Amino acid sequence: MKNLLKLSAVFLLLITYSSCDKDNTNDMTSAQLTSDDAIVNSKIDLANDDIATIADQLFDNIDATTLNYRAIENNATIFSNCATITRVPAFGTTPTPGTQVTKTIDFGTAGCTLNNGNVVRGKIIITFVYQPNATSHTVTYTFDNFYHNNIKFEGTKTFTRSRTTATATSPSHPIVVMQLEMTITMPNGDIYTRVGSRTRELVEGFNTENIFLDNIYRITGSWTTTNQNGNQHTATITEPLMAKMSCIAVNKPILARGIITFVRNNVTSTLNYGNGECDNLAVFTINGVSFTIVIGN
Repeated sequence: MKNLLKLSAVFLLLITYSSCDKDNTNDMTSAQLTSDDAIVNSKIDLANDDIATIADQLFDNIDATTLNYRAIENNATIFSNCATITRVPAFGTTPTPGTQVTKTIDFGTAGCTLNNGNVVRGKIIITFVYQPNATSHTVTYTFDNFYHNNIKFEGTKTFTRSRTTATATSPSHPIVVMQLEMTITMPNGDIYTRVGSRTRELVEGFNTENIFLDNIYRITGSWTTTNQNGNQHTATITEPLMAKMSCIAVNKPILARGIITFVRNNVTSTLNYGNGECDNLAVFTINGVSFTIVIGN
C-alpha cells in the first residue's frame, strides 16, 4: 500500500511538473516575437506602403480618372488599368475652394493585380476639402471590403500632406504623415489591430515630377500592434526605411533598406530590410540569432 501511495505521489508530481513546464513554454512564446510574427508584420507594412501610394495619388491627381502616375507613364507606375475611379463632384466639374471632394477607387471583387505584383480588391475612399492654395491638407481615407493579397483592412484613417520649404539644394517636395488606426484580418482568420503613425517623405525623384520609377521615399514612425490573443508589441523605425519605386520594374517589394525594432515584454528584436537592393528578403534577429525571411507576395 505504501509503494502504491509513493507511485501515486510521483505520478502526480510528474503531471504537475509537465503542466507547469507547458505553461512556461507558452509564456515564453508570447513573451517575444517570432520569425512568423515578423513575416506578418512585413506583409502589413507592404500593404501600408501600397495603400499610402494609392491614397496619396488619389488626392494628388484630383482630375484624373485613372491612377497612372500623373496620368502620363502608363507602364511606369504601381497601378494597373483594372480599377475604376469616381468623384463627387463629378469629373468634368471644377470644384470651388472649400468644397468637400470624395474620390473612390474601385478595384472590383475578382482581384486587380498591381504592377508590383500585389493583388487588391474592394474600394478605397478618400475625402478632403479642396483648397488648391493651402500649404497643408488633411485627407480622410477609409476601406470598403478592401483586401491586399487576401489580407482584409478595415478602419478610417487620416493623413496630412504638406510640402517642405525649398532650399538652395532641394526644391519643395511632399511629406505625408499617416495616422494608423486599423484592423487587419489575415487569410487564416487571425486578427490584428495597429495604432500609430508613419511619415513618408519623397527624398529623390522630385525633380522629375512626371517620372515615377526614380522616386525614393524615406519612411519613419512608430506603432503598436495587438493580436487577437492580446499579445502586444511596439515597433519603431530605428533606421529610416527606403521605399524604392524602381523595385517595381523587377517585381520586387519596394522596401529596400532600413531597420524596424520591435519590443514585446522587454524583449527586443529587429527586422532589417537590407542595404538598398531590390529583393524579397529581410533579416529578423532576436536574442542574437538571425533568420532570413521572405517578404512580399
